[in-house]
Amino acid sequence: MSFRLYRKIQQGEFFVVFGDTAQGGDDKNFVQFLSTRNLDIPLVLSMHGVAAEMTPHLVQALRWIKKLTGAPPMVALERQNGGISAMHDLMTSNLSGDYNLYVAKSSGTLDGEERTDRLGWDTNASTRPGMLGDWLTAFNAKQVVIYDKETLDHHQTFIVNKSGKPEAAPNTHDDAVMACAGVWQMYQTEHPPVKRTHRNNTQERLKLHV
Repeated sequence: MSFRLYRKIQQGEFFVVFGDTAQGGDDKNFVQFLSTRNLDIPLVLSMHGVAAEMTPHLVQALRWIKKLTGAPPMVALERQNGGISAMHDLMTSNLSGDYNLYVAKSSGTLDGEERTDRLGWDTNASTRPGMLGDWLTAFNAKQVVIYDKETLDHHQTFIVNKSGKPEAAPNTHDDAVMACAGVWQMYQTEHPPVKRTHRNNTQERLKLHV
């Protein structure tokens, strides 16, 4: 298991977190932690094994981020490759509300679309082209600062095959790329919780009685 931290996490940051899960073998569970304020990825989790083995470590990282930032991060795992069970484990481990769980949208990914009751993100033939297209546009435009060498290496070996499908080149991996594509979708739709002040609450009560 490998956590890699590239800078100090700061108070007031809001993080969206996405994990590309694995079911053992050569593939890795790869989790990208994106700061929506700084538009960078200062923390990654890269771990062999099944998703269930990765989840307890992810829970500790999410709690740590909440403690440092003061804002519960929003987390999603892909629902495939054991991700559904891992999302359930995240839910049952969140007794103190240290993080929020992403709920899939009814269609597409745009902000404002109706939420479903499905925890996590579906990576499938319908969503994969859009999430990769959005991310590769952002990556090529250098909209997000990436410090992690393994993540950058995965991007260097990500190709479009003869069938027109974007994927890892033979004998390479795309776990980090898929995790970036997922976290970029979250960046477009997820926002930090709004803190309501006493003054705002009072104003709302007054409006109700006018």
